Amino acid sequence: MTTRSTTLIVLTLIAAAAIAGLVFWNQLPEMMASHWNVNDQVDGYMSKFWGVFMMPLMALGMFLLFLIIPHIDPLKANIAKFRGVFNLFIAFIIGFMLYIHALTLAWNLGYTSFKMSRAMLPAMGLLFFIIGYLLRQAKRNWFIGIRTPWTLSSDAVWEKTHQVGGVLFMLSGVLALIGGFFGGMTAFWFIVIPIFGSTIFLVVYSFMLYQREMRA
Repeated sequence: MTTRSTTLIVLTLIAAAAIAGLVFWNQLPEMMASHWNVNDQVDGYMSKFWGVFMMPLMALGMFLLFLIIPHIDPLKANIAKFRGVFNLFIAFIIGFMLYIHALTLAWNLGYTSFKMSRAMLPAMGLLFFIIGYLLRQAKRNWFIGIRTPWTLSSDAVWEKTHQVGGVLFMLSGVLALIGGFFGGMTAFWFIVIPIFGSTIFLVVYSFMLYQREMRA
């Protein structure tokens, strides 16, 4: 995916999200539901202005940051090697954020028959899968990927850690999809345990790889 096409897609999505909020402005409550707990119960609210514009603004800010990163990274030549996959990731994570925004708008417009966790988890699972694919393609850099002191110090450690990490995140994505069939607290554990466990494992794994490389 080219940077130009990614920019066009992302800016279109952000504009559509903002316009949707304006179109439905008069139908939205002054205090909008903005957060749901693990039991799919609303436990947080915000003003209509922020309920309509916060997520599009956050998405725009994140997108601008993603555009800057490849230019300021000391290892930007490495980012160029997987830029197409990185652009795909950008489109998906912005799309995920705006999907959550769309669910929030729908809920506050009175469409409350769905469970937020069940609606979110399939998209989250797909996002984890895309992250896993990105990790398997990523080359050593300072901003994108599994950045431990040991992966940043060795191309070999980086490569091996990211190959394993990519598989673990893809599996986490599949488990998140499965969790979507359950919803509630069960779905929460289908996300937390795989991601937390994978993160701890990859930190330890990269350390062990580095120590083995130093002894060789």
